Amino acid sequence: METFLFQATIYLGAAVIAVPLAARLGLGSVLGYLLAGIVIGPVTGLVGSETQDLQHFAEFGVVMMLFLIGLELEPRALWNMRQRLLGLGGLQVGLTMLAISAGSLAMGYDPSTAIAIGMIFALSSTAIVLQTLTEKGLMQTSGGRSIFTVLLAQDIAVIPMLALLPLLAVPALMTLAPDGSMLRTVADHGDDHHATLSLVEGLPGWGVTLVTVGAVAVVVLVGVFLTRPVFRYIHHARLREMYTALALLMVVATAVLMTLVGLSPALGTFLAGVVLANSEFRHELESDLAPFKGLLLGLFFITVGAGIDFTLLFGDPARIISLALTVMVIKGIVLFGLAVVFKLHKKDRWLFTLGLAQAGEFGFVLISFSLQQGVLTQGLAGQLLLITALSMLITPLLFIIYEVIIRQMGDIEETVHDEVDEQGTVIIAGIGRFGQIVNRLVQSAGFETVVVDSDLSAVQMMRKFGFRGFFGDPTRPDLLNAAGLEDAKVLVVAIDGRDAANKLVRYARKARPDLHIIARARDRVHVHELYDAGADDIVREMFDSSLRAGRYALENLGLSDFEASELETAFYQHDRTALRELAELWRPGVPVSEVPEYVARARALNTELEFALTARQQAAESKEKLP
Repeated sequence: METFLFQATIYLGAAVIAVPLAARLGLGSVLGYLLAGIVIGPVTGLVGSETQDLQHFAEFGVVMMLFLIGLELEPRALWNMRQRLLGLGGLQVGLTMLAISAGSLAMGYDPSTAIAIGMIFALSSTAIVLQTLTEKGLMQTSGGRSIFTVLLAQDIAVIPMLALLPLLAVPALMTLAPDGSMLRTVADHGDDHHATLSLVEGLPGWGVTLVTVGAVAVVVLVGVFLTRPVFRYIHHARLREMYTALALLMVVATAVLMTLVGLSPALGTFLAGVVLANSEFRHELESDLAPFKGLLLGLFFITVGAGIDFTLLFGDPARIISLALTVMVIKGIVLFGLAVVFKLHKKDRWLFTLGLAQAGEFGFVLISFSLQQGVLTQGLAGQLLLITALSMLITPLLFIIYEVIIRQMGDIEETVHDEVDEQGTVIIAGIGRFGQIVNRLVQSAGFETVVVDSDLSAVQMMRKFGFRGFFGDPTRPDLLNAAGLEDAKVLVVAIDGRDAANKLVRYARKARPDLHIIARARDRVHVHELYDAGADDIVREMFDSSLRAGRYALENLGLSDFEASELETAFYQHDRTALRELAELWRPGVPVSEVPEYVARARALNTELEFALTARQQAAESKEKLP
């Protein structure tokens, strides 16, 4: 017990120290976890062989992540992905396998071993890539969605790969068995009963197919028909931890069922998530599982770093590093070619290429299985494990390179934008949830608008509903001028990205000092930035809706509609006045929490607000008591 607690302290302490530091330096949390693992493993030796056992447990974080991703995808959305899933994803796996297998043959490996190596390196790291895309806000870009499509296709491809590997076995290697090292999979640990537990072992082909299809059907039927009654049953207990227990049970049970029929647990839980995407319990499941997913993924990344065999690396560093880079270059060439064929934009091509160039965690599983089946030798398997781990370690650096490339590209166009051939009284930059409401209201009042957005899918969507819009970067001066900036009366800035919004406001104010600029702000600090850039009216995106929600709460706490409305109005007026006053104390580039005058005045203003609202409420109550 003491040893377990000591090891837990080391892992958690390394994460707490390294990850915030890496995030502060702009390296991302994934690289922080990997470096933490390297420090406590190969560098200091604080952790040892138990790291490999722990890695199999931590891989469950990937399973949870795919379940949560499935919750965000409706079945219809998944069906709409089928062409890119089979086309883009299928071609990536097939072409990468072909290229790396050919390279392995050229290095002198026999065909069976070369094919196995091709399959291992055709896969990418779902855990690292999706975590990094989410952190950097790239998941909803065209490149991010394409990456997700390929990763999903790779997870599906693991199933036929596992079925094919035994056919590649080399008879001379069949007597070789794992020596208890990191090559063993989760199923290999424990007694023989657990190692051979399967629902399909010994069945004929048609039997395996029936059982597999039946398992998938069970997941779907349980998700559709049984989830709601079970949640109602749990609700009657009125214990918060029971919801968490149920969420974990759903994921664990699905993963176990998929394992018993020989399917990927990650793929099975992804399917379960998709089935529950339209459920009213979706947000409950997300909130319950998100902390577990984050911790397990972090633990997985630490074990990858701690498991790197630096003895093997330092034995022949030039060869190992060059092989790892060669694999990534080959994958990169295939990925970039597919990005061009599938007409991804220039920035998305680089994201797609650099994001998927590494090997993945499922490669560990394939290497282990290949060794057990006699496809790989012990020495070759160790080298492949090291190459896989090194490529995963390099991946966060590739995302940093991507950001550098994007900054260097600057305003270079990534695609052919629309030619803006209309001008309007009102220019609306951004047609998301905020901009489309503004556009509908202004158009309904009889005024001409020109809508410009850099999200092609958003523009195409509004066109389907009869609204005219133009695809292009609203921060481009030439596009703004084409939209009628010189004669427009109002500019509404509703684009995502605070830097882009600030840039647009600053340019428009300089070009048209008399133009009325209305801008959407993310938070109070962004309000200060937009005010400094020259915006006239600034709307915090959540402020008005939050006020309404607060008013509804007051009404249901016993206040009359009039009293709640009065308090809402008083809060609104006081907050706007306070914001103007605090703007004088705000310092560009300095966090407000580090400006003593700002913090002191904000605290004082908050106290004044409490006194003002309390006094108003007491006055209203006294007035009601008068005869």
